[in-house]
Order: sequence, then C-alpha cells, then structure tokens
Amino acid sequence: MELTTCARPYAKAAFEYARDASRLSEWSDMLSLCASVTAYQKVVDLLGNPQLSGVQQADAIIGLCQGDLDKPFENYLRVLSEHRRLQLLPEIAVLYAQLRAEEERSQQVQVTSAYPLSQDQQDKLAAKMAARLGRSVHLVTEIDSSILGGVIVKAGDLVIDGSLRARLSKLADAMIS
Repeated sequence: MELTTCARPYAKAAFEYARDASRLSEWSDMLSLCASVTAYQKVVDLLGNPQLSGVQQADAIIGLCQGDLDKPFENYLRVLSEHRRLQLLPEIAVLYAQLRAEEERSQQVQVTSAYPLSQDQQDKLAAKMAARLGRSVHLVTEIDSSILGGVIVKAGDLVIDGSLRARLSKLADAMIS
C-alpha cells in the first residue's frame, strides 16, 4: 500500500483534532519535529525492530523530542505506534501541512532566482502570486546562478519559468527549426 494512502487518515485525524483545539500551528511544529527525528538512521532502525513493542517505540520518539510534545500529541504518537505507523510521520507531516494550508487559504511558493531578490521584489512577487492564486502566499526563495537571470516560480502544479536560461533555450530551438 502506498505511503500516502496509509498516512492520509492519520494526517486527517491530527488535523481535525488540532483545528478543533485551535492548535494548528503547535501540531504542525510537533509533527515536523517528529518527522525530522524519524529521518535519522538509528531511529529508522529502531522503528523497524520487531522486538520492540509499539509502546517502546513511541516512548523512544517522545524521549528524543525532550519535552517538546504535549500530552495529546504524545497520545497521538502512541496510537500511531499501536498500529505500527510511526514510520509514516514524515508523510503525515506533509499531508497535515497541505490540509492546514487549505484551511488557512495559504500556499507556499518556491521562487528560484539567479541573484538574491530584494525585499521589495519579494513583496511585489508575493502580491502578484496571491492575486493569481486567490490566497495568501509564503515565499521560499532559493538562489541558483545556473538560470542566468529571471526567476522560476513554483506553486503546487503551477510552474512559471521566467528564467533567462529557458528563454535562451526557446530561442535556440526556434533557430534550429
């Protein structure tokens, strides 16, 4: 069974609890923390060890998070461990973030540019993307000098390639044909 399919009901349950408790941000942080903890090879090995009970695995994750988890979230981890689903935490965190973004009518927008963008440029780009997408946006910027100039904007399935590299490639294709 695909990871996303297995993780979806757990992500939805976490989201619904956090929304009803008005704790979307806190649960997002705790899910991200646990997802990053489960990325370590020693933790992957621990979660794959059939000799450890689900309770022992959950207690290990809770211990590694050093008091950064609240009791309801610890109980959530215990439910995951009872069903041997702790290894799904990274996928659960991704699905939870999508549900939260939909609820809050926001979207993360990846912007790749050849040079650092000024705050004014970022603000203008964010405003234009918010108008186009009909929701608030959070820009995540990245520098990639190989695009030569311009920007590449990615928001979900939408990709706007305004890079100089793409324009030169189109020009070269036009000259060849």
